[in-house]
Amino acid sequence: MYIKLQLLLCVSLCVSFSHAYAQDPDRSPLKESVTVSPSKLSEIPAVSLQQYLKGQVPGLNIQEPSGEPGTVQNMFIRGISAPLLSPADVMKQQPLVVLDGIPLIGEHPFAYDIQLNNYNRIGTATNLLTNIDMNNIAEIKVLRDLSAVAIYGPNAANGAIVLTSKKAGPVRQVSFNSYFGFAPSPKVTTLNAGYENAFRKQFYDRFTSNGRYSDEDVYPQYLSDSSSTLYNGPSNWADDYYRNALVHNITADLSGGNEWANFRFSGGNMRNQGVADSTSLNRYNVMFNVNMKPMKWLNVSLMVNANRLQRDRNRSLRDRFAQTNYLPSLAMPLAPNKQVYQQYLAQFGKGYDDNINTLLDGYGKVSVNFKNVEISSGISVDYNEGTRDIFHARPLMEGNSYASNYFGYNQRLIFENVISYNKQFGSDHLQIIGGQTIQWDLSKYNYAYAYRGVNDFIKLNLIDKDLIPTSFPANLLFKFLDKTAHNLFSVYGKTSYDFSDKYSVSLLVRGDASSNAQPTSRWFFSPVLSAGWNIKNDLLSASENISSLSLRVSAGRLGKLNTYDNFGQGPQYTADIGYTGNITLPGYNGFATLARPYNFGWVGYGIPWAYTDQLNFGIDFGINNNRLQGSLDLYTKTDKKQLLAIPAHAEYGYKTSIEPGMSVNNKGAELLLSYAAFQSGSGGFSWTPSLNISYNANKLLALPDGLNEIIIGNSLLRVGESVDRYWLLTNEGVYNSVTEIPSVNGVPMQYTGTTMQAGDPKWKDQNGDNKINNNDKTLYGHNQPVVVGGLNNDFKYGKWSLNMNLYFNLGRSLLNQQMANTLDFINRDGEQTLESVKEITFWEKRGNRNDYPLYNPWSSVIPYRIDQNLFLENASFLKMRTLSLGYDLTSALGTGKIKIKSLYVYAMATNLFTITGYKGRDPELVPYTGYDTGYGLPLPRTYTLGLKMNL
Repeated sequence: MYIKLQLLLCVSLCVSFSHAYAQDPDRSPLKESVTVSPSKLSEIPAVSLQQYLKGQVPGLNIQEPSGEPGTVQNMFIRGISAPLLSPADVMKQQPLVVLDGIPLIGEHPFAYDIQLNNYNRIGTATNLLTNIDMNNIAEIKVLRDLSAVAIYGPNAANGAIVLTSKKAGPVRQVSFNSYFGFAPSPKVTTLNAGYENAFRKQFYDRFTSNGRYSDEDVYPQYLSDSSSTLYNGPSNWADDYYRNALVHNITADLSGGNEWANFRFSGGNMRNQGVADSTSLNRYNVMFNVNMKPMKWLNVSLMVNANRLQRDRNRSLRDRFAQTNYLPSLAMPLAPNKQVYQQYLAQFGKGYDDNINTLLDGYGKVSVNFKNVEISSGISVDYNEGTRDIFHARPLMEGNSYASNYFGYNQRLIFENVISYNKQFGSDHLQIIGGQTIQWDLSKYNYAYAYRGVNDFIKLNLIDKDLIPTSFPANLLFKFLDKTAHNLFSVYGKTSYDFSDKYSVSLLVRGDASSNAQPTSRWFFSPVLSAGWNIKNDLLSASENISSLSLRVSAGRLGKLNTYDNFGQGPQYTADIGYTGNITLPGYNGFATLARPYNFGWVGYGIPWAYTDQLNFGIDFGINNNRLQGSLDLYTKTDKKQLLAIPAHAEYGYKTSIEPGMSVNNKGAELLLSYAAFQSGSGGFSWTPSLNISYNANKLLALPDGLNEIIIGNSLLRVGESVDRYWLLTNEGVYNSVTEIPSVNGVPMQYTGTTMQAGDPKWKDQNGDNKINNNDKTLYGHNQPVVVGGLNNDFKYGKWSLNMNLYFNLGRSLLNQQMANTLDFINRDGEQTLESVKEITFWEKRGNRNDYPLYNPWSSVIPYRIDQNLFLENASFLKMRTLSLGYDLTSALGTGKIKIKSLYVYAMATNLFTITGYKGRDPELVPYTGYDTGYGLPLPRTYTLGLKMNL
């Protein structure tokens, strides 16, 4: 299958090339950024900015680990700058999103500090970038190199995505855009206990004396009773878990006015149902723009964008147990019987799980224009808040009711002043810009949960009334309050000069002072230098075949912000004591108590600014009247002096010390091409294939304290290796008998002190010491894709248009943990851990268990452990992301009382198929770790009908 995928990609690369450039053949080649037209994107039934941009831009990797509407997706521009060891590490590497000049603030990772389990952040855990209604966006730019992102400062050290909304205009216009559709229920093969018993029987037949379980080996009760119809009867639960889902998006806008005062107002509603577990997302949004020009030299503008998000979350056992910090007996999993599963859902329905997010951003700006000078001043704000109220009734919690409440917000206020000078000297142009920005960030949450309410009728909001419980025992109420602030003061200056439209040079110098930096290194100064050469205008002006050709180069440095204010304080105290097993409990039995931040890690003095050094070389070209156009970028970027928690100071009670000195390099290439293959004139046939593809490789250059390698959890970080590799044992088969087990001086091979037996895996002894341990583990694969890209074909004939868009990943490997857990049934049945929870989807056939060798599951070496290359698979894939067919009805309308300027109808299908050699479900449904646990809800195959109309 993988060979077929490679062949298909090779063929596709020859005939097909990115959605971004295909829509506008007159667009100039790429310079400092990639510009994406949102016109076609708005037709996709997506709910988040990440989903819109997937596969659209070279250098941008987007991961969608679940099809549950409104969940968080990750974005990485030009690779990862540090190892992804926790969700907080992922959040710290997200690019900046800018809406009409407002750098949007995201969720703060500090809430992870109080969680026992990091599956979902406490609170709504909703993707805040679902507040982007693509119908309001006029232009999208993805900024990758420092020459483009440095103007946004340290916030944009990971790259930036700049959104420009549609503006007010002097001409009255009414627009209406909508689509309606559905996603069919996935087709699955369900199982029951009979299938599970047949699967396990082969292990008993081979590795037990009588082929049956003994008294010492307690066989699970839900499998041992073959007469039980609950587990051995019909497995008909799927219709209550999966469904045919409905989606719609309705937006309308009105704009008008005159050249002195004009406005634009838009509003809309989007609802997207998930195909599994009754999940959904509902969004209401309004946007208002107004421009006033009372004098020729004075302009005043205002923008307000407001959104309300309501999300119905999944009802999975794992997420619920992780949220409640309560693990009931796992001896009897959910039965595949429909009636029993409906009873469970009925008990779930006696409670509630309300998730609401409110988002508001806007600005007010005043600009004054003189002959060559423009002065502007403005205030912008971005605010988002989330509330989550949960109540689980006693029957759902084994007689132990649960209630929790979360309220949190993130707010950013920015005051900015900019002065610019522009002067034309014949064919030369000089621009000088000076700016000053003050940014105030504040993040806060209040969180509490409680057990054993007096009854199931009182469902208390625990945050009200000063957290004093009236219906829950005081000793079973747990409260968490936290707040963190960050202030950033920046000044910058930029000078650019264009010589005769042939040569250009630009220098930007900025200084940034962060309150999260330590007092001894509060300021960071950074330069960025860029230059360009228009070869076409300089040397090839007479060439008819070469339409455009230019080179550009940029180099510079940009500071990176510390995420936590803790790093700016040095040694400190915190609330960190308790007996409940929680990571942080602010007090003991209701009394405030201070302690050293032992779990957070030791923070000392002398922490400098981290920064990124980048070098970029690019070429932009157009051939044959820009019939073929594109760009190629080569880059290297090194993120230096980054913080990493390393084991230290155990004698003082600390587990780790947070130290600077980690350095990671990323190198890569990005190619973007667009080719007008056929252009037969107005109304004739045209075909425009396009391609974007990017390659990235990372390498760890240095660790703190001069370390050469460090083990953190299941990961090994080694200088000179990639930071996204797996650390695994090498599997070479099975020991069928004791005579096959190597022996040295009469001592057979051991695994961490346990003698190997027949039926154990044959793991490779890398160092030849006849012992298998961590020293025999090898670095394998990458949990991030090496190559990412998108393929697009636009066809037009008369009023008809057809678009096919494909998306692909190459070079990513995944660990099939779901299959490992299935094979490791002996240990999973006996554990009381979240990893042993069996969802209703346990009774769904996924993968082929016969592809794996039969090991002795009772062995002490845990033969089906995940840290071996037995479960490592190539997860490259090619996906038909969208297929759309449209027709322009404008000319068929004629004239009437209501003048319709344009009317376009279309049909679209998304996620039609995936070609991959991966044995799991969908290689996209895997988180940043690369461990496929099987928890991601399926990405739906969706069919929609849409309409776009302008009056």
